[in-house]
Parts: sequence; C-alpha cells; structure tokens
Amino acid sequence: MQKIYGFKTADNIVAGENSIETLKENIGVVGNKVKRALIVTQKPMQNLGFVDIITKQLDEIGIKADVNTDIIPEPTVKSIEDISGNIRKKHYDLLIGVGGGSVLDTTKILAVLETNNNSIKEILGTDLVKYPGIPTVLIPTTAGTGSEVTPNAIVTLPEEQLKIGMVSRYLLPKLVIVDPSLTIGLPKSVTASTGMDAFIHSLESYISNKANPISDMFALRSIKLISSSIVEAYQNGGSIRARENMILGSLYGGMALTAAGTAAVHALAYPLGGKFKIAHGVANSMLLPHVMEFNMDCIADRLCDVARSMGIKENLPADKTAEKVIERLREWIEILNIPQDLSVYGVKKEDIHGLAISASKVTRLLDNNPKKLSVKDIENIYSKLLR
Repeated sequence: MQKIYGFKTADNIVAGENSIETLKENIGVVGNKVKRALIVTQKPMQNLGFVDIITKQLDEIGIKADVNTDIIPEPTVKSIEDISGNIRKKHYDLLIGVGGGSVLDTTKILAVLETNNNSIKEILGTDLVKYPGIPTVLIPTTAGTGSEVTPNAIVTLPEEQLKIGMVSRYLLPKLVIVDPSLTIGLPKSVTASTGMDAFIHSLESYISNKANPISDMFALRSIKLISSSIVEAYQNGGSIRARENMILGSLYGGMALTAAGTAAVHALAYPLGGKFKIAHGVANSMLLPHVMEFNMDCIADRLCDVARSMGIKENLPADKTAEKVIERLREWIEILNIPQDLSVYGVKKEDIHGLAISASKVTRLLDNNPKKLSVKDIENIYSKLLR
C-alpha cells in the first residue's frame, strides 16, 4: 500500500433523484461569465428529453445553448478533433457533457483543446496538458465509467488498434450532477456492461499496487453498493433504488480509480476495444475472472475484504473465500448475459500474440497490477476466452 498518496476529484458534486433539475441553481460554481454553452451529447439523450431539461434552465438564466450530437461510441482521435475544429471558432464559455463515458471523455478533451495549442496525440499520457480547459459540467447517464469524477479520458487510436488514456488534473469538471433517474431507460445490455465496468474499477483499485486508505474507502463502498444492486438493476430496470445504488457505486468507483488506478483487466481490455471494437465494459467483464485467477496468489487476503463488501459471509480460509469472490463474478457474468467467447467478435487464435504485445505496452496500468505479467501470461489469459 502506498505510503504517500493524494486525491483530487470534481470541484462540486450534486446527487439525487431529479437533481438534473437543479442545474440552474448550481451553475454559478463554474463562474459568473457564462453567456454561451455547448451541450455535448448523443442523439438518444436528446430524444429522451434530457437536453430539453438543460436548455430550458439555461434559457431562464440568459445562457444561450447549442447542441452537438456528433459523439461516436469509443471515440477516436480524429472524431474528437473534427468536433473541436467545428466548435473552436464559436468561443463557448462552458461545455456540458450529457451521456455515458464516451460523451464525458470527449467533453473533457474538447475543453482542454480549446485552451491548449496541441493535437490530442501530443497530450496523451500523464500530465501533458499545460493549461486548464474551459469549464465543464458533466452529467452521466450510465452507471459505469465514473468519468465524471476522474482526471482521465480514453481515446481510440485505430491505426495502432489500441485505446490510450489522457490523464490530467485539468480534465476534472467544475460541476457534476449525478441523477439516477437518467439511467432508468438504459437497455439491459448497457446496464450490464457499464455496471460491471464500475465494479471492476473498484475491485482493481482495491488490489492495485497504488491502493491506499482513500482509494480503499471509496472502493469498498462502491463494491457494496454495486454488489447489492447490479442484478436487480438488470432485471428490474425501473427500480430507482437499484439505479441510485449503481450510479453512486459508479461515482465511488471513479473516485477509487482516481486515487489508485486500475490494473491488468483494463490493460488487456484496451487492445480488444481498439482492434475488435468490443465495448469497454464487455471486454473488461470477459477478462475479469481470468485476470483475478492469475493474480490469486497475491490478492487472496484483499479479496477477503472484497467478499465481505459483496455480502459473501462464509467462514472459510482466505484462498477459499477469494475463490468464492471469483465464483460470484462468474455468476453475474452469466446472469447479465455477457459473452465469454472472443470468437464472437471475430478474434482468432492467430490474433492472440498481437493482442498480447499491444496489451504489454499499457504499462501505466500493468505497473499497478499486484503480479507481473509476461507477454506469455497475457497470451494465456486471452486464450482462455477462445472457445
């Protein structure tokens, strides 16, 4: 566990059912000079009426709002820079991101592109953004990435068939609104993949080499909330109790990874998303039990804590309790109908080595993993997902 550690997250967080309706009264935290805002979102969010709730409030306080719905899932460098080129000449004072992780990540990147004379590729990595971006308000509509409270943004580099992170304190928003009612209409598949992604953020943060008392607090609370609600949210999507637990669990998971970082599950997932377009939460979920089994001899004691937060109460030795955790993860994956066969996505045996090489380069995350992985180890994990 880290001896020296720190934590920084969004400046202001407002949460609770229908909290989206408080934007007008809370927007002052971003500053008093906002005259023109851009709402960054996707068509489904607009069709559900979420954008109308926002624009009505902005209009009431004299802020002119435009809407951009050009965000693509798993955004690429080019897709974000194309949007940036289109909006840069309009001189917005505020960006409001309304959507899932792809929207929130794009909003954060667009904000710093407005004030930094760099291409995205020049500021990928850690602490390469030189200047604060224009202010952002982030409103998640999935219980998954926790992007609203992290200094991270992920982009896809198709030419390298990989996803890469941008990490900077300047990506943190001025205001976050966490409204569980916005997640009521989520499709089951999205509830499953984003919910598992949130859980994995917390689990990996808890076993990370950078784990510390701050990250542990958020991770274990997140694990408890998600464990008690992920199946209910999937099976009964109208349950506001389950939806609130999930979106708070996602929020705490984002805080946990901000303080400690994710590890090998995410590192191995990035090439799957980059090359085969496998949704991030799905790729993470497929890999999760196999990576945990690989780590088992280094994390059994930590998984005992995780077991208690998951509601696993058997009085067993540490290794047996840890096995119960992995068994529960497999049960969730089956209930949530998440595939466990990479061939469904077009992955072939001859692709495994290249994927492993790509994953081995994600050292920012692999260095957090409690057990070192060789290229051969990574190949073995991927191979377990080929049926």
